[in-house]
Amino acid sequence: MRVLIIEDEPQTAALLKEIIGEVYPQAEVTGIAESIEQSAKILSSTQPDLIFMDIQLADGLSFEIFKRVEVKCPVIFCTAYDQYTLQAFKSNGIEYILKPVKEEDIRTAFAKVEKLKQAFAPNVELLNSIRDLFTEKKAFKSTILIRYRESYIPVPVEKIAVFLLEDEVVQAWRFDQQKHAVFKTMDELENSLDPALFFRINRQTLVNRQAVQEVQPYFNRKMVVKTALKLPEQLIVSRLKVSEFLKWLEEE
Repeated sequence: MRVLIIEDEPQTAALLKEIIGEVYPQAEVTGIAESIEQSAKILSSTQPDLIFMDIQLADGLSFEIFKRVEVKCPVIFCTAYDQYTLQAFKSNGIEYILKPVKEEDIRTAFAKVEKLKQAFAPNVELLNSIRDLFTEKKAFKSTILIRYRESYIPVPVEKIAVFLLEDEVVQAWRFDQQKHAVFKTMDELENSLDPALFFRINRQTLVNRQAVQEVQPYFNRKMVVKTALKLPEQLIVSRLKVSEFLKWLEEE
């Protein structure tokens, strides 16, 4: 936790820094400002997590700081005067400590900070549940209809090794070397199949992860995919997809 001290009395600032280090070791005092001008300059460039602020500074009341810059963090006011309580709590105040500052007061102030952090901390489990509720989970095809003689047969997609565009017709090559026509475009297939299982290595080819046995360098920074199938042509990964394809192969 980054803490800024705004206090024009050096001894009080030093004492406050010492007490903070003792009662809340995880806090780091990142700066000490002595005036409105200096405070506004610091806060315009960086925002701490918490401010300990005196009210009467050498160049005026510290409430002027809030008029000059946006203060985004909570403030613990430390002052010798009790008449500014209402204005303090209108100015990001979460605690009002009367001087002389005592260790117990600072300890109580940090306890309040912790309670506020817990109260406003996001409920991760609830947020994840809401996200899952409103996130539409896309359903990918588990079967593909293929043409066989005068009939259509549903084939599980995991049994298809490669979809290959041949003579303007998409052919589904099964792992058992059978080939069947599929009356869908490559774009339709790419959008309907699980991208964890199939990768489109070029405009004419979709490859099943399980079909890839080896990948070898090819001309012009392309790559060729080796499978167990006897296909009419080599399976070439287009140059622009090589990096993405290799990364895909490493994913589970």
